[in-house]
Amino acid sequence: MDGAVHVEPPAGSAPGRSGRELHAVTLPPGPELFRAVAAALDGDGPALLPLAPGLPAPALRAALAALRPTRLDGRPCPDGEPVPPEVAVVIATSGTTGAPKGVQLSAAALRASASASLARLGAGPGERWLCCLPPSHVSGLQVLVRSLLGGTEPVVHGGFDPRAVLGSGAEHVSLVPTQLRRLLAVSADLSVFRTILLGGAAAPPGLLAEARAAGARVVTTYGMSETCGGCVYDGRPLDNVDLLIGDDGRIRLGGPVLFSGYRLRPDLTAAARDGGWFVTSDLGELDGGRLRVLGRADDVINTGGEKVVAAAVASVVAEHPAVTDAAVVGRPDPEWGERVVAVVASPAPPSLAELRAFVKERLPAYAAPAELVVLPELPLLPNGKPDLAALRHGRRREP
Repeated sequence: MDGAVHVEPPAGSAPGRSGRELHAVTLPPGPELFRAVAAALDGDGPALLPLAPGLPAPALRAALAALRPTRLDGRPCPDGEPVPPEVAVVIATSGTTGAPKGVQLSAAALRASASASLARLGAGPGERWLCCLPPSHVSGLQVLVRSLLGGTEPVVHGGFDPRAVLGSGAEHVSLVPTQLRRLLAVSADLSVFRTILLGGAAAPPGLLAEARAAGARVVTTYGMSETCGGCVYDGRPLDNVDLLIGDDGRIRLGGPVLFSGYRLRPDLTAAARDGGWFVTSDLGELDGGRLRVLGRADDVINTGGEKVVAAAVASVVAEHPAVTDAAVVGRPDPEWGERVVAVVASPAPPSLAELRAFVKERLPAYAAPAELVVLPELPLLPNGKPDLAALRHGRRREP
């Protein structure tokens, strides 16, 4: 029609039928998935939505309803919508609750992240990466992208077996703290890897010290799906990554590694942006130019009118010599509003009184746990982070 005005949809909105096909796949980790990722980045294949094999039917239906791929394992999806042409991969993420969000990542962003990572680590061409994290999460996906840029085939394990990992022959590996702890349990020599990238959750200082004493070169990472994975290594941003602490205390990140928007959710995209910055949900501070993550802005426990950052208490609890792993959550309390609950894994746990005294030496008295729960191990999400929702709401049976 003469005089018609064409308006581009906002980032994250449905692109219309002229966009790029989005294929959801439930492939196990392996060569076929690696080739699909390579084709998505090169533009020779459709954009990819990797989903975990064996995903329970309700979770799969929720992902398909929210993210609307055009195909699932090769079969057409009648209500599917293409993605914008620049999008190469969509990562499904929902944190601990809620319907899945689709984080749209361009090939340029994924390459920028992988290239900066390889440069920071000094990882040369031909050096192999071990993938033992799910490629449906950004940490596992980025192992595949780094392999592509390094010109190598990744070593891919379908699960995590500590002895198989140690014997993989790979030079570099990405792990979460629980996996690192399991490696230490079976070996006193971690120098078989040139680099262990450690992310997904905060690592207790004792774990890092033990790993380094065992010969490991551990590099801690901070990032999320919206930044193509880890973009701050050992507290310092990768090249071309911008870092800012806002007036609200939240960590803001910028640069070429940022996502293109949330799939079909321009409202969420707009809420997460502040100009060219991605506004994270984490509180942080700069200490000598290095980032220190204090905890999630929405994970503050209000107890008796005092505000307690749960992650800060968990970090202190994890330093107790008798504690193997720790998380801290708030649970409803009729007197205090919320009470601080420490959940620990420990073969010989301290008493509540001992743990409270330990925390009070380092933090204000109101931050000391009012309750102690001991579990054989902490429940984890598939990405290796503690399942705080399960701990907070008592969905896991406790001894």
